[in-house]
Amino acid sequence: MKNIGVQKGLSPIKDYLSSKGYNVQEFDTSAENAVKSLGNVDAIVVTGMDQNVMGIETTSTKVPIIDASGMVPEEVEQSINRLS
Repeated sequence: MKNIGVQKGLSPIKDYLSSKGYNVQEFDTSAENAVKSLGNVDAIVVTGMDQNVMGIETTSTKVPIIDASGMVPEEVEQSINRLS
């Protein structure tokens, strides 16, 4: 079973992945809370709403990040499965 971090506000994706057997952990966007709660996840799903205007992306994790903007829950699951 994969552990997936899902940003708050993505309830349909969280509910769908949970129903498919994924261990889903919801997190908020503050960096401190995200790092604490997402220490053991296989992927992180975010809304894409907080994109950097200058195009600079700095993350404090090596975990794959999936931008779910414009995606339905099934597409997010397909993205997670492609990571394996």
